[in-house]
Amino acid sequence: MPLEFIKKLLDAMALYKLNVFHWHLTDDQGWRLEIKKYPRLTEVGAWRSGTRIGHEYGGAGYDDAKHSGGIEGAFDNLRYGGFYTQDQAREIVAYAQALHITVVPEIELPGHAQAAIAAYPELGNTGVQLEVCRHWGVIKHVFNPSEQTLQFLEDVFAEVISIFPSTYIHVGGDECPKDEWKASEFAQARIKALGLKDEEELQSHFIRRMDAFLHARGRRLIGWDEILEGGLSPNATVHSWRGEAGGIQAAKAGHDVVMAPNIPIYLDYYQSADIKNEPQGIGGCNTLEHVYAYEPIPVALTELEAKHVLGSQTQLWTEYVSTTEHAEYMLFPRLCAFSEVVWSPRDRRDFGHFRDRLEDHRDRLKVQGLNYRLLDPK
Repeated sequence: MPLEFIKKLLDAMALYKLNVFHWHLTDDQGWRLEIKKYPRLTEVGAWRSGTRIGHEYGGAGYDDAKHSGGIEGAFDNLRYGGFYTQDQAREIVAYAQALHITVVPEIELPGHAQAAIAAYPELGNTGVQLEVCRHWGVIKHVFNPSEQTLQFLEDVFAEVISIFPSTYIHVGGDECPKDEWKASEFAQARIKALGLKDEEELQSHFIRRMDAFLHARGRRLIGWDEILEGGLSPNATVHSWRGEAGGIQAAKAGHDVVMAPNIPIYLDYYQSADIKNEPQGIGGCNTLEHVYAYEPIPVALTELEAKHVLGSQTQLWTEYVSTTEHAEYMLFPRLCAFSEVVWSPRDRRDFGHFRDRLEDHRDRLKVQGLNYRLLDPK
């Protein structure tokens, strides 16, 4: 997304008292941050040779007749990419700080790594030269567990923490298929040499190593709830996205958590069940009312355990959101509802009253030049 759009979003966040901007900077389909020690991450990893047209897996918005050539016929074959220089990232950090917003960067590991492996094949498990991924979903190509790979990741995080002063550094940790590790003699030998039980504990080895690296430098690791698999690192904070179960488990074990369940607060989901009249989303439906009804403190937690809930976060993933106008439409006015959810006690929230007040907020959004979804008729 363009730098100016990010600033525009930060302005809107400040208006609604949202004080953390979680910036997802790497994935299978592109590496988006300059790392000076590893220039191929952006020379190669920031660019892909094409992008999926329509919806993954023939889902909503995908025209099978138009792309009858099969999976390879469903790409635009246009070179796409770009990245943020370190100076640009620092510019965003400074802009956010002036608005009392903390920027938390995310560097994905050990999965969602194909762009990095395309740039440096020695980071992978097969030795095969990969291209930056052109389609979406859970990708099987993951980092290998060698000491060289772990050193690469430490080098990357050393540059990341020189740019981002945030206490929390996000390491991803989600959706890491274990197929390549299971098939790799090296990975299996590594499991044995490290005294680990299985591939899940091997993933935990990645997280523990990065946890120790960040902790020694005064930072705190946060990762998606899959970092619970194979045993949780001692200093880790859990970002619970697959519902609330991971966050509840972590809080009961004495770990800090951020509640971010995909249902009902992912903003890449459709805003209405009538998806034919909505711009493309990933699937599912989280309406304005669904978002407003969310309660960030799970009832399963005691008062003491609930103190580990640092807050809540809503996500907008943009694989199906290719323009800033589309992004704004997906964000607003649901982001207004989310703000009220996290800043207001449950007994003070009333959707009907909120909806009436939202009429005035449309004027505020207009003044800021933000696109938004019109309210449904009462």
